[in-house]
Amino acid sequence: MWFKNLRLYRLTEPFTTSAEALAAALAARAFRPCGGQEPVSIGWEAPLGPEAGTLVHAAGGRLMVCARRQEKVLPPAVVRERLDERVAEIQARAGQPPGRRIKAALRDELIQDLLPRALARSVRIHAYIDPGRGWGVVDSATARRAEELLTLLRESLGSLPVRPLATREPQSAVMTAWLLGQADPGPFRPEDECELRDPSSEGAVARCRRQDLDAEEIRAHLDAGKQVQRLSVSWNDRLSCRLDEDLAVKRLRFSDVLLEEAADAGDDAAARFDADFALMSLELDRFIPSLLEAFGGEAD
Repeated sequence: MWFKNLRLYRLTEPFTTSAEALAAALAARAFRPCGGQEPVSIGWEAPLGPEAGTLVHAAGGRLMVCARRQEKVLPPAVVRERLDERVAEIQARAGQPPGRRIKAALRDELIQDLLPRALARSVRIHAYIDPGRGWGVVDSATARRAEELLTLLRESLGSLPVRPLATREPQSAVMTAWLLGQADPGPFRPEDECELRDPSSEGAVARCRRQDLDAEEIRAHLDAGKQVQRLSVSWNDRLSCRLDEDLAVKRLRFSDVLLEEAADAGDDAAARFDADFALMSLELDRFIPSLLEAFGGEAD
């Protein structure tokens, strides 16, 4: 289990719930598939997969959980085609098209009719809590999905004092200084992708991929006032990722050396999962403080 994205959170109070107590609390909100008229269902699933028993995977003092979100998929083109047919029928009978309010009601009625036959699509969101270091880590590319998991966890436990990790210095300003050569990136090495944006409200955007970031055209954008919003980096030759201006870590890839260490766990799924989780979390124990330090340390 190797995370591909990181959303980082600070626990503002000590997390004292044991793995057993946490699993019992999550059981009340275990995942169940969408009902006939339900567009979305979200609940807890075992991190090792639905066949595994426990809803909490504990290793090294850390607690991993997994939220499964299932959503009925209704292609907009299908809804639009059915709605056009209904509107045409009404117009043929009444001699004029229905008003906006009637069309909205027809659309809602169509969706309710189609939902029981719609296909369901699931996504799984993994996360772990590290009570010793006081942070939570969610594998999600979007803040909205991460917040859905935290909301579910908060509802399951009754409360969860947590806030996004924040740094003293703005990520955009620091990453811009890296590319301008005005600040030492330390263990971070810019790679070949960035997004530059003019800070004005309607500013221009320049996206670069597979580009030498020391090139003159990149420097010209920076000299014109654009700032780095996203930047691909490597860290200590142990992992690579893309850093976003909101401290989100995306496209996370661990080094082959680390992956080979995990491969030594063998073919047993549970043992392999446990080894992956242990190695990944230990690496993140070093990476996250280094990330915070690069942006001036954690904000009070």
